Amino acid sequence: MKITPDYTVLHRDDDIVVLNKRSGLLIAADRYDETAPRLDVIAKESFGTLFAVHRIDKDTSGCVIYARNAESHRALSGQFERRDVQKCYHCLVYGRPLWEETRVDVRLLPDGDARHRTVAHARRGKEAVTDFHLLGVCGSYSWIEARPLTGRTHQIRAHLKEIGLSIVCDPLYSGNQKPVRLSEIKRSWRGDADEERPLLNRLALHAYQLTIAHPKTGEQMTFTAPYPKDMEATRRQLASIFGADPLGNAR
Repeated sequence: MKITPDYTVLHRDDDIVVLNKRSGLLIAADRYDETAPRLDVIAKESFGTLFAVHRIDKDTSGCVIYARNAESHRALSGQFERRDVQKCYHCLVYGRPLWEETRVDVRLLPDGDARHRTVAHARRGKEAVTDFHLLGVCGSYSWIEARPLTGRTHQIRAHLKEIGLSIVCDPLYSGNQKPVRLSEIKRSWRGDADEERPLLNRLALHAYQLTIAHPKTGEQMTFTAPYPKDMEATRRQLASIFGADPLGNAR
């Protein structure tokens, strides 16, 4: 069985490292899961000490940027705090939205229930805004692009829940944990049901693109993280069957 690498390198220089991480890795230390594998620790062997300037969920795959020195850490942290960074995520959701584009502006309260989920809360919640764009419909699934304008914990997942959608295999915000199986989407499938492996059986959320100003030069830089193998296999199969390709419709 092939082992999925923990990360691939999208960019490296003396000031920053940009990695495309697999699902299941923390970005930095987490008070709820102190023993979980961490990307900054794993990558330290190759890059030395890395300083986190933003976070994505452990179960989310995709683009992560680290600073390599204190000066870059301050500059990049400031960009995220001022919301100068452009963030783009792709996700596969159950169902079909009735819109092509929509903005969700719902205040969110992190750690708002017993399961440590982020919940909508008009009074105690913090400002949270996400723009969504429908990339394609594939039978009972849809590809969606999410552009969060703020950076709240679980923001995309919580905002999707507010508009009646959930990401495939989301263990926290969806009651449906059913993986994507080729046998259930391809009518002509003739495989062995007992031997079939799911195309996708983890949170179908990917940090696809990140745009920053380089902390030293000020150059505008956009980094794109290719889909991991499981998400890419799902994309190819759904595109072949339904003719809708999220990468063909991405902006």
